[in-house]
Amino acid sequence: MFLHGGGVSGWMWRPQLEKFADSYHCLVPDLPQHGKSKQYTFFSIDEAADECLKLIKRKGREKKVVVVGFSLGAQVVISMLEKKPSLIDAAMINSALVKPVPFAGCLTQLMKHALPLVKWKAFSKVQATHMYLPEDQHEQYYQESRQMTKPAFADVMEENMSFRLPESFRSFQGSLLITVGEKERPIMKASLQEMVHRNENSKGIMIADVGHGFSLRAPDLFNTILEAWIAESLQDANREDVSKPSSIRKAVQIK
Repeated sequence: MFLHGGGVSGWMWRPQLEKFADSYHCLVPDLPQHGKSKQYTFFSIDEAADECLKLIKRKGREKKVVVVGFSLGAQVVISMLEKKPSLIDAAMINSALVKPVPFAGCLTQLMKHALPLVKWKAFSKVQATHMYLPEDQHEQYYQESRQMTKPAFADVMEENMSFRLPESFRSFQGSLLITVGEKERPIMKASLQEMVHRNENSKGIMIADVGHGFSLRAPDLFNTILEAWIAESLQDANREDVSKPSSIRKAVQIK
């Protein structure tokens, strides 16, 4: 299951679907109030986690379950691990904020007032470029941004900036791979350190020359790391060649 970040939707995982859909049963839901899930009246990480777990229960019976999340979606993954840890075998957590954001309430209010800028096409294009979105996805990002209401935007921002790492994170027994970009804010790097410190089954890696958006900025590298990690963490005998000679350490060194 691939869970997207805030302000985009499941289409951000297109390079991953092109890579993995023939070999794995891939689920790519749109989180509440994003993409095709506009029918939800509000957004909460807790409710999003519940909906994703319901989908896994319906579709993932008797299968190994690997969940991959980016940013807001990574926070949803963490909530899923808290609620139903036995349902998930492995989780890749990319750029998850789990540390307190100073003046979060003030920032949310400021960003709410800035929302009209996102609906301005020129500004949207700048944002899309900053987020590493391919040019052929700029229009879709713009159209979805136009549809986002102030209440929906506020829900997402408040949930994102108030999220904290649950105490139960330390007890998850599955495999955990946690990434952050070298160019991300210090609070994001501190979040990675907190997660690695709290769970002894986790591996943390910093991706060189990348900001907030690893899978979008370097999809081939992301796919290489994800493929190697799945092979190693689930010890899939049928995919033994995937991890030879590629280990996660060597994959990170690919430029």
